[in-house]
Amino acid sequence: MQGVLGVFHHLDTTVSAIEELKKKKLGDVTVYSPTIRHELEHAIDGPNSVVRRFTLIGGLLGVSFGYWVAIWSSNYWPLVTGGKAIASWIPYTIIGFEVMVLVGALSTVAGMFINSRIPRLTTTVGYDDRFSAGHFGVFVACDANKASQAEDLLRHAGAEEVRREA
Repeated sequence: MQGVLGVFHHLDTTVSAIEELKKKKLGDVTVYSPTIRHELEHAIDGPNSVVRRFTLIGGLLGVSFGYWVAIWSSNYWPLVTGGKAIASWIPYTIIGFEVMVLVGALSTVAGMFINSRIPRLTTTVGYDDRFSAGHFGVFVACDANKASQAEDLLRHAGAEEVRREA
């Protein structure tokens, strides 16, 4: 992936550069930050996470499995007492709830790993070790004819260093 990388020392210049890049629509913007900053999140204005779908599907599968296991074990080893029903949903709600929480939580963790691509087997284009030590990075994925415009924009926004990545 080719593009332009800008290295920033201050948060406010990084945010203004991101906002300008979004207005100009030069390409996809990737931001590297040493810590989580809400200002960057608001500037990027990315889509909602799909991890909640993993949680919902895992919870529904978990509650279904919890009820199924409880009913299956009651029918396989029946304890008939006083003519009561062998399988009753009221006492099995506890088992269904607990399995729902367990499978929902595990699927949430799996969804986080899948969506964040952990483990990452290759290095990310545009990443620099300085981004873990206090600097901010803005990478714009664009073709060669938009790269010079992106370089000028990043320099004008206050980037300490601007370079092309290929």
